[in-house]
Amino acid sequence: MNFNSLEDRAIVIIGGTTGLGLSAARACARAGGRVVVCGRNPESAQQAENLLGTPHRALVGDATSSVTAQAAIQLSVSAFGRFDALYHVAGGSGRQFGDGPLHQVTDEAIEETLRLNLISMIYSNRAAVKEFLNFGIAGSVLNMGSVLAESPSPKHFATHIYTAAKSAIVGFTKSCAAYYANQNIRFNVVTPGLVETPMARRAAENEAIQGFIRHKQPLAGGRMGLPEDLDAAVVFFLSDSSRYVTGQVLAVDGGWSVSEGVSRDE
Repeated sequence: MNFNSLEDRAIVIIGGTTGLGLSAARACARAGGRVVVCGRNPESAQQAENLLGTPHRALVGDATSSVTAQAAIQLSVSAFGRFDALYHVAGGSGRQFGDGPLHQVTDEAIEETLRLNLISMIYSNRAAVKEFLNFGIAGSVLNMGSVLAESPSPKHFATHIYTAAKSAIVGFTKSCAAYYANQNIRFNVVTPGLVETPMARRAAENEAIQGFIRHKQPLAGGRMGLPEDLDAAVVFFLSDSSRYVTGQVLAVDGGWSVSEGVSRDE
């Protein structure tokens, strides 16, 4: 048996029309899964659907709305006759709202950053577990965390509300994993380091941050991560390979969490 196969499984990816989510969607499709991706930009959703091809589907929706994940799951059921797993990727930086060091954080930053990163995830997870329970499905939920939740970087990545949200995702996921384990509904978290996505453009264009990353993420020559670096972990958690795994946090971070981020000469 090929446990990494997603043959006949239907996967919903919230935040799956660009970046990490789209890369994961392509990996799930290659593993035999049928995928519904959801994103808020109509153009990106159409491009994702074209790229994934038949029978995969894309839905336009804002993850911070409580009805979006429900609609994506219902699309999976109507298009594929089933829904087996959820991967929540949607989120983003709160810098534009005023996130940063705590003494500088604005009220808007607190509300919007938590809504974007934490509340959206709670909405999607709630929709998924309701569907699993209604139909007696042994489902899998995978949430996107961040290495910053366990290994902060005060000089270059001091966005304290974003970090609070990503830390809360871990606690929420473990609590759900414990509660629903006896119903074979699994919850896990994958935590990337710095990855080349639109959200990481500030870091990608900053020479000082790139110098930091060369030592902080020393694997593969000290580069930023690529979306596809997470794909194998995603397929693992959504497939039968992880059928005996729940409540776990896997860092796919190029060594960030075990590195100092400075050269040996400093």
